[in-house]
Amino acid sequence: MSTDPAAITLLLGLFALMVVLRVPIAFSLALSAYAAAAYMGISLGAIAQQLVKGLNSFSLLAIPFFILAGEIMGEGGISDRLIKFSDVLIGQMRGGLAMVNILASMFFGGISGSAIADTSSIGAMVIPMMVKQGYDADYSVNVTISSACQGILIPPSHNMIIYAAAVGGLSVGKLFMAGLVPGIVLGIALMILSYVIAVKRNYPKGKKYSRQEALKIAFDSIFGLMTAVIIILGVFTGIFTATESAAAACLWAFFVTFFIYREVPLTRMWVILKKTLRTLAMVMSVIAASQAFGYMMTTLRIPSMISNFLLTLTSNKVVLLLLINTALLVLGCVMDMAPLILITAPILLPVVTSPAIGMDPIQFGIVMMLNLSIGLLTPPVGTVLFVGASIGGLPVEKAAKSMLPFYVTMVAVLLLLTFVPALSMTVPNLMFGN
Repeated sequence: MSTDPAAITLLLGLFALMVVLRVPIAFSLALSAYAAAAYMGISLGAIAQQLVKGLNSFSLLAIPFFILAGEIMGEGGISDRLIKFSDVLIGQMRGGLAMVNILASMFFGGISGSAIADTSSIGAMVIPMMVKQGYDADYSVNVTISSACQGILIPPSHNMIIYAAAVGGLSVGKLFMAGLVPGIVLGIALMILSYVIAVKRNYPKGKKYSRQEALKIAFDSIFGLMTAVIIILGVFTGIFTATESAAAACLWAFFVTFFIYREVPLTRMWVILKKTLRTLAMVMSVIAASQAFGYMMTTLRIPSMISNFLLTLTSNKVVLLLLINTALLVLGCVMDMAPLILITAPILLPVVTSPAIGMDPIQFGIVMMLNLSIGLLTPPVGTVLFVGASIGGLPVEKAAKSMLPFYVTMVAVLLLLTFVPALSMTVPNLMFGN
């Protein structure tokens, strides 16, 4: 291994330059790795091998299944049914439609595992409904995009699979179960905030349903909700591995969409497959390129230098964790989530698991998921923010400015997850042992 300053500057500087120039992140990672390797005289074939190695992981097989299941359910009318079911449960409150939005996102997050898919599916229906009923457009967008981040915590989450692959040796099932309580806590915190704002602005209450109407809506929704049940209970009981539960959920989603709900024709499956392949190609190319970039960072001893630097700054656990969270929040503003997980997780894990902090890698994974999901809501790169603002017809600047109370709430939950391990570790420890 080497600590060549020129090679380090070339690797990181070229990568930063290409990110600023809006070069696709996979190309930025791969090209900067190739450039540093060529400068150091490392065989370019070794870099190519790392690209392949990045995808040679059994746990990554779950990603295409989860993406496909989410796409199928997004097309098949599940979003509309989840909104109606949530409306039956909590829609009668002041600002009830905002609560419905959050609860529907919680349910849909248990199916898609994607904040963008959640915003696109739930938001496309609920944001116009909220505006029509008298809610402010910026509030409607804020509720939708912040609650969409529950999908990154509540299982399944392909970002947790990426984290497990990045650090190695972690149980995806344990990560899934660790995100369950934090996802619910985030949802409750957002509901409390939304209710307070709704009361202050005197937003309307929702309609009341008769018992017959409520039962009919609940029965109609149960088939879609079973997709999430298959995933969570399958992993919880040990019947399925995470990969097997993804495949089973995919088959169930296909059956429900095309043979029970039947709102779209079977020929629509080709469009769903194309959308899935497009998303999968982007995710997998980033994973492969990040492996090559990580290989060069390890060769240049960058992770160990950063770890030693942080540990020499202070030995105070609270200060170190605040520094790490702040760094991730800032990085999340300028880079997408998946590459950040792949690049920063191997660097920061030795720091958080060191005797100075002693955090469990599973807990750190959940902290990282929520931390970087906040980055999806912050400009200039916040993809979920852009999608939500586009659906709501708002300038991104206005949507981001009115997000301040939601940012504060999410950061408060982030600090709870950081300093209260029981929130994320109780369920997986009960299931899998310490």
